[in-house]
Amino acid sequence: MNTSGVTLRLLDKADKEILKLPRTVKGAFFDFQHKFKANPHTTGLKLQQLKGDSRLWSARVSDDYRALLLRLADDDWLIVSVKHRKDVYDRLSYAVNQVTGGIEYVDLEVVEESVLRRLPAPPSAPAAAPEPVKPQELFADWSDAQLSDLGVAEPLLPVIRTLTTEDQLLGLIEYAPQLTGEVLLALFDGKSFDDVLDQVTTPVAAAEPVDPEDFQAAAERPATVVTTSDEALRDALEGGDFGRWKVFLHPTQAKLVERRYSGPARVGGGPGTGKTIVALHRVRHLVRQLPPGRDKPVLLTTYNKNLAADLRSRLLELGGEELVARVDVSHVDQLALRIVREAEPGSGKQAIDDSQAVREWRALLDELGEEGWDPEFLHDEWTQVILGQAVATRTDYFRARRAGRGRNITRGERAEIWQLAERFTQRLDRLGRQTWDQVAERAARLEIGREQRILSIARQREEAGGLDNIHLQDGSGGWLRYRYQHIIVDEAQDLRPAHWKMLRAMAPRQADDLFLVGDTHQRIYKNQVTLGSLGINIRGRSSKLSLSYRTTRQILRSALDVLGETSYDDLDGADETLAGYRSVLSGRVPAGHPFADWAAEREGIAALIKQWDEDPESSIPHEQIAICVPTNQMATEVAYTLSLRGIRPVEIRSDGPNGSEGVHIGTMFRFKGLEYQRMIIAGVTDGLVPRETVSRLRTTDPVRYRHEMQRARSLLFVAATRARDSMDVFWHGTPSPFLGPALTSSC
Repeated sequence: MNTSGVTLRLLDKADKEILKLPRTVKGAFFDFQHKFKANPHTTGLKLQQLKGDSRLWSARVSDDYRALLLRLADDDWLIVSVKHRKDVYDRLSYAVNQVTGGIEYVDLEVVEESVLRRLPAPPSAPAAAPEPVKPQELFADWSDAQLSDLGVAEPLLPVIRTLTTEDQLLGLIEYAPQLTGEVLLALFDGKSFDDVLDQVTTPVAAAEPVDPEDFQAAAERPATVVTTSDEALRDALEGGDFGRWKVFLHPTQAKLVERRYSGPARVGGGPGTGKTIVALHRVRHLVRQLPPGRDKPVLLTTYNKNLAADLRSRLLELGGEELVARVDVSHVDQLALRIVREAEPGSGKQAIDDSQAVREWRALLDELGEEGWDPEFLHDEWTQVILGQAVATRTDYFRARRAGRGRNITRGERAEIWQLAERFTQRLDRLGRQTWDQVAERAARLEIGREQRILSIARQREEAGGLDNIHLQDGSGGWLRYRYQHIIVDEAQDLRPAHWKMLRAMAPRQADDLFLVGDTHQRIYKNQVTLGSLGINIRGRSSKLSLSYRTTRQILRSALDVLGETSYDDLDGADETLAGYRSVLSGRVPAGHPFADWAAEREGIAALIKQWDEDPESSIPHEQIAICVPTNQMATEVAYTLSLRGIRPVEIRSDGPNGSEGVHIGTMFRFKGLEYQRMIIAGVTDGLVPRETVSRLRTTDPVRYRHEMQRARSLLFVAATRARDSMDVFWHGTPSPFLGPALTSSC
């Protein structure tokens, strides 16, 4: 424990530098920071001020390495770099950014070397060489003042003026402050000054005037991403790239985590932007404000058990048992089932999923000899209209709104559907089964009833001058109260209407009650909702993350091509866009691989993996390679082909990978929430993506056709954005119409 009163902080950029150091130097650095906090002036640390600089100091980490520190105040220090003692120390720049108010540090020598390494090779000159054409500067259209107004680090402006290629730009960004990199990439990608100001700069701008000389105040701002605790520093040193999320938040993420919201709030953003990270840090932020206790007043939920298990594991990493002890982590269907069984303890019905339910609809229609109805249409009508709107009677169904359902139906057809729905529920009761939609709808009714009793008790208490009446309570001897004070929902776009009704009734309508994260571009199920109509008003409390930490710029471009011009909702009746969605990561361009038939395509997949294995520079563990395909049958066939070629396959099931070592294989649905270094998307063939059955709806049911096409695009988009380093797309015959020309013409 530090008792000397010395504060030692670590700048975000410095931790990235330290991660690259030899293991022995990392260990020495950890020892160094303990000694420094005990007494910075210990003789062995050799703390000394750099010549000609009032704030920058160096201290000994090991025989060969030195820590460079900014002295913020008498006993407040910030580590900005760890360098070899032979490195040049006279071209170091640090300042308080005038836009963000954060501290920025730049090693101009390292930046310039990185840019120079990427200069294009000069062409071989012919006998009579013409006058060489001066290459166009990338940022000639913007003045120094404009770049500074956007938050670009001013010491880098002379270097920026020399950039003529994207490769050089990426070389600069590797060592530039984060905001500088984001701004330059956005401008390079063709965004206007106003768009960059709105989407990149303004979200991280300081709320108050910035004093460029007050470094201590600058160190406290979110824009100066630092850590101070020993545990957090250990995570930064030992955790590698994945572990950093526990320590460092982007300023825009930190603002969303710590903000006080007057009601339900939503955070959107594309894949890899850190929505789940924000949700987890939000949980910790809320738990830290709870009074002491042993209850679990915070709920963290998502749409399936696989993701819920992952959330619990990551929450444990973030805050340990002390944090998890105050949080109920449960997937939303399991939560609903718990509520129903609590109210109906004798019920032993088996819950079935949508595909099983459609099979039961088909069996019912076969038994009745009904050939005029599509089982999928009936299932959707039953779940989205009858159950989704809690329609209780035939008369109510005649009046129910069917917005977005597409096909118009007559009053007579409604009567038929109602009768079939009654027979279907009777069939399920007879078989001892229930769908998850039924479970959710029943749980919603129970929780709404519970909330109404709580509100009734509160009104009567108020009328009685604040006195409680035990006869109004739940009859079990305990006081009736809301189940939770705060609810955090991950992957919000995939929840059913009944889920939202249940969750809304589970927490009092107060500040910081519901916090939702999700992206409707990744909606892969049929649950389209408008939150306002369900009593969850997020207007004015909706934010968006736009910086991807997972996907490279090259993969991102191909993934966005998949979405095309399709419009998506924002869960509240307005359009959702990925405007400003960007990445500062760079990698190879995604490759397309056409084949004559499915058998040849499978052989091509195996050959590519073998090729990676045989190249020492590209070889990676097989569990970091994934293959996703449209159907379970195709997954089985790919696995068989790989096995024949000596490559071990690991199937992705509903509860995760069925094994630890091997190439992961599964349908596109299975990869939601996962990520891999290399992603192979196979079978991306017209008629499979989208399915041929979807194409037939174009004329028979245009509205349903649009919804199904959007869902198919979202599924491929999710698959594409699981890739971190590389993406290879395979197809046979005619490629999917969702693939952009850049990909299909690259092979």
